[in-house]
Amino acid sequence: MSEPRTVTLSTTDHGDVTIPEPSWCAGHAGHIPDPLSDILHCGPPVVFSFRGLEITDACIVQSPFSTTEIPELCSSTPGVSVSVIARTLDPAGLYELAAAFDGYADRLRALADELTAILAGGGR
Repeated sequence: MSEPRTVTLSTTDHGDVTIPEPSWCAGHAGHIPDPLSDILHCGPPVVFSFRGLEITDACIVQSPFSTTEIPELCSSTPGVSVSVIARTLDPAGLYELAAAFDGYADRLRALADELTAILAGGGR
């Protein structure tokens, strides 16, 4: 059985601290010392791009020493941070967002159909 992963990070209020690092964490490259309560574990980003332009990304996050328990902003409980809405969601919220994106995609397809008709001379 392997030992749990740990990482040692500098903090502005507790010096160097060694803490457990979740298996999904992508690491702490470029870490800049902050207060212990601001330490953030982030998983690899899931990026939504279109024609080379990054529209948004999302990743699993956790603030293990958070002194504020606001699930949509910061929490010691893992969640998924979604940059386009600047919120962290639990599984139910993430499914709700995905459903909203599905609905928006349907509306975009309807606009494409309308534009196709317009360009073919059959519309306004």
